[in-house]
Amino acid sequence: MEKSKTDLPRRELSVGEVAARSGVAVSTLHFYETKGLIKSMRSRGNQRRYPRSVLRRIAVIKIAQRTGIPLADIQKTLSALPDDRQLLASDWERLSENWKADLNERITKLTALRDQLTSCIGCGCLSMRDCPLRNPHDTLSEKGTGAYLIEHAGEDGDGAVQTARPDAS
Repeated sequence: MEKSKTDLPRRELSVGEVAARSGVAVSTLHFYETKGLIKSMRSRGNQRRYPRSVLRRIAVIKIAQRTGIPLADIQKTLSALPDDRQLLASDWERLSENWKADLNERITKLTALRDQLTSCIGCGCLSMRDCPLRNPHDTLSEKGTGAYLIEHAGEDGDGAVQTARPDAS
């Protein structure tokens, strides 16, 4: 028996079908589209239609987001790939290699922050003499005394204010 055109699988998906297949809300798909992460075409009835390849692209976006990669970086990386074909394993290899260095750097910084966190007494001032989080090497002692960052917050662009120390005469 000969297959008719209606028996062949559709090459394009509606926005609802993409949402159901990818596990992403329709509003998220629209957002991704406005950010240039995915592209759709319009049907004769002016409805969005997506190529099936968008499903893999959305999977890549979701994985990248889970690792904390900003959408702008994801968009920049994906824009180097062709829109008219499915993402290949070799594409993923290049994408993940590009993101790996950034991810490793963030892991190193977060690990260092975690390891230094116990030296903070959690008082909220973040300007104590030896606070490795906000006052490494006691640099704030040159600016004033007390809970300096809280007491002088917003007084200039970086929170720093040149004040005379009460004991300096």
